[in-house]
Amino acid sequence: MDLKSQILTKIILPGGAGLVGQNLVAHLKRNGFKNLVVLDKHRSNLEILRELHPDIIVEYADLCIHGPWKRHFENAGTVVMLQAQIGGPTLEPFIRNNVDSTRQVLDAIKHYKVPYTVHISSSVVASVADDHYTHTKREQEKLVLESGINCVVLRPTLMFGWFDRKHLGWLSRFMQKIPIFPIPGHGRYMRQPLYVGDFCKIIISCMENRIQGKTFNISGLERIDYIDLIRLIKKCVDSNCLILKIPYNLFYGLLKIWAIFDSNPPFTADQLKALTAGDEFERIDWPTLFNIKATPLPEAIHETFNDSIYSKVALEF
Repeated sequence: MDLKSQILTKIILPGGAGLVGQNLVAHLKRNGFKNLVVLDKHRSNLEILRELHPDIIVEYADLCIHGPWKRHFENAGTVVMLQAQIGGPTLEPFIRNNVDSTRQVLDAIKHYKVPYTVHISSSVVASVADDHYTHTKREQEKLVLESGINCVVLRPTLMFGWFDRKHLGWLSRFMQKIPIFPIPGHGRYMRQPLYVGDFCKIIISCMENRIQGKTFNISGLERIDYIDLIRLIKKCVDSNCLILKIPYNLFYGLLKIWAIFDSNPPFTADQLKALTAGDEFERIDWPTLFNIKATPLPEAIHETFNDSIYSKVALEF
């Protein structure tokens, strides 16, 4: 099968009903890709995907266990591995959704001899963070790299964009509902947010050029302090809330209390520690490497919260 035929052949998106997957489907279709299969176990987010894109295959699947979902990998040209547990107070979901699911997806890729895979890892694998997400994402990436499949590994930093159910999307909705927006400590925690629209372009570039055998750290090119990022979002969504700094320990304690009453909180104490850990991620010239144009941060924030269609859609936790 030649390269063009491989690209146009079926594309499988395990975990494709989340933030990156929903954006990637939109970008793939804009680039002429039509034979798309999304496998996920978040029913409400799958329904959102079906409603927006009735022309693709969307199927409920628990990727942690062997099942009939693996049949879709037959005659597939590309797999984009998106499945991941991002937040939560206990270890078990991270093991199931970051490790067990990866073993099952790799089994399907090998069984059906899928020629190319893009694995979406995370910048946390090289960070100082010490939490369930970090540990299991490291194990996940190791499984992929040691599997022997033809793949490229992308390690994005914190992403934002359409469909954002956590992170900046949740923060934007939160600040429109309350009169006071709390900031932990001094708020001068450097961030390198990555626009998911740009990340989708990178994935498509990898697919089209069959880049493999490499690992890329993909971070936002612009540095910004957390408190300034919040101010930028506030301006963009026209919020009237008061931004108020509160002591770090108080903020941490409130998150711990919140987790007692919410089994899947939008922001956890572990994520707060990661926010304030002081990580600075490698910045590579990915616009040149992948032959794409980076979207300036203010423009990306505007597109995220002011698109006529996708800005109105929020995924569930």
